[in-house]
Amino acid sequence: MNNNGVNGVSRRGFLMGSLGSSLVITAAGTTGLVLRTSPSYAADTFVSDVTGSYSFEDAATGCVVDVSVANGVRRIRSNGIPNHSTGQFPNSSNPNAISAQDYDYSFPSSPSQGKSAETYTIPQPFGIAVNGVLFDPLAAEWYNSDRNSGWSYNALGSGIDLGLDENDAHVQPTGAYHYHGIPDGLVDTISRKGHSPLIGWAGDGFPIYLDRGYKKPRNRKSGLTRLTSSYQLKSGTRPSGPGGRYNGDYNEDYEYIEGSGDLDAANGRFQKTPEFPKGTYAYILTKDYPVIPRAFIGSIADSFVKSGGGAAGNGPTNGQPGAPSGGQPGPGGQRPQGAPGRPRPPRA
Repeated sequence: MNNNGVNGVSRRGFLMGSLGSSLVITAAGTTGLVLRTSPSYAADTFVSDVTGSYSFEDAATGCVVDVSVANGVRRIRSNGIPNHSTGQFPNSSNPNAISAQDYDYSFPSSPSQGKSAETYTIPQPFGIAVNGVLFDPLAAEWYNSDRNSGWSYNALGSGIDLGLDENDAHVQPTGAYHYHGIPDGLVDTISRKGHSPLIGWAGDGFPIYLDRGYKKPRNRKSGLTRLTSSYQLKSGTRPSGPGGRYNGDYNEDYEYIEGSGDLDAANGRFQKTPEFPKGTYAYILTKDYPVIPRAFIGSIADSFVKSGGGAAGNGPTNGQPGAPSGGQPGPGGQRPQGAPGRPRPPRA
């Protein structure tokens, strides 16, 4: 691979880096990516703007990414190996080892926004990070191991152990390492004083950001705030299935309450950003549910559609579950012994 889009960076930029490839905020305000394992002040291997074309191999981790932007298409090819440290795989709750993949996705570089959010189902992932690792929040685990039960486990809830590491990630039987939540290993060196960096691209081509944005989405001088989801934990007890109080163990424990947070049903909003000063629709990774969005606002790119997991219809409405039943086919996870109605141990 060549180093197209890889440029020099200031001393300040590298002061924001750490061992392993990491995200930084450049002097121009755009999101950049340090590529050297041990960056020095004189190092010149740096992606100055992840919205453009770039290509690199990280010898320390094995991460390989090639991105080209031309003729209205953003093409991302990667081996799915993260550019940061991971937990131990296999582990007691995830029996799979990380192995290289062969990702090749093409997204519109100027996507069109639809009229409403549309949820997606397994095995559809949500997007891909700037380091070539997939965002894939759903888990193929249901109450009583019954996909038709109407109750799907929240991968980040306390009701299931999927063997996730510190990046809220684990590994599918195919060897694909993927994020169920916010990848701390990729973002732990970001300056939190400015606007959140661009961290990836959704399956419809729109950008993905972390949760610090402008208070007024179209006003870059309005100050910064931590953006919040409009999904709320229901009150009371579950009427069926596992019973008990709504506590976040299941996706259906949440409902979308329009206007209760900053974001819409797809966990995004139209906003100005350093990378898009004229504004763009953007998805937000939030601290609270759903963390990674569970719906698309645009049409999923053909290359990114995974059979059987496309849009499941119009997105959630007031009072409806905050996510579809379902998740990525994967290893499952080992549960606490003796818990009634919990799925069986994982099948490798």
